[in-house]
Amino acid sequence: MSQYILKIDCSDEKGLIYRIADVVFKYQLNIIKNDEFVDRENSKFFMRAELSGEVDLNSFKGTLEAMLPAHSNIYVFEARKKDIVLMATKESHCLGDILLKHDSEDLNANILAVVSNYDELRGLSEKFNIPYHCVTHDGLSREEHEAQVLKILSSYKIDYIVLAKYMRILSGEFVGHYNQKMINIHHSFLPAFIGANPYKQAFERGVKIIGATAHFVNNNLDEGPIIAQDVIHINHEMNWKDMQRAGRNVEKNVLSNALDLVFEERIFVHDNKTIIF
Repeated sequence: MSQYILKIDCSDEKGLIYRIADVVFKYQLNIIKNDEFVDRENSKFFMRAELSGEVDLNSFKGTLEAMLPAHSNIYVFEARKKDIVLMATKESHCLGDILLKHDSEDLNANILAVVSNYDELRGLSEKFNIPYHCVTHDGLSREEHEAQVLKILSSYKIDYIVLAKYMRILSGEFVGHYNQKMINIHHSFLPAFIGANPYKQAFERGVKIIGATAHFVNNNLDEGPIIAQDVIHINHEMNWKDMQRAGRNVEKNVLSNALDLVFEERIFVHDNKTIIF
């Protein structure tokens, strides 16, 4: 018996859940789990359902379209592992955490490759038998470097790209190739502590909490729709290196949580915000 995920967002009106459930029943599908949310301010309805059974997806979607308000967004697909490429620079904590989860089959994704602008993490990737592509940016303009990276990425059929501490700013043209398909992790100090060594800057400022944010990438630097966040408290006994170690743990945990949500299709993006079930 197949497993399906149904996601709907549309204008809110009376009877939506009844109509959707009626279509599901007519196609002899079973609702395993169902979540709904109404954004009352904008009169928007969001629903995610996990279904089981056997169905012609095109027919099922067409019937739903006929029953729902105009301009409804309906996504229905068979549940499966996502195919992803990881991008990294020199820091290993996020990349290593994802590789370990993949190796232990705790990641709902297949890692197709790692792409980096340095060669430092090749050994780590190859320990897990993951293809590694180093595209150095030395001597290249940003456009030239991105063109080489895009050429490599185009050789894979990708559902998502994960920026596992990839420390180069990507152009709007590059991001446009993977709209809402790129996930990034950064320390929550941005934009207060930007540039080199943000943890040292935060230490010198005397901050009391540190954290991390995972988000979809868009054309505005680190301002894409937020997927997951977390913080931890620190104290005066910690130097900046202690803060950095603690912050890296938060970063990898937040990224891991975000990837679970993305790969399980639990997220709706609406007006640069996320609705998460």
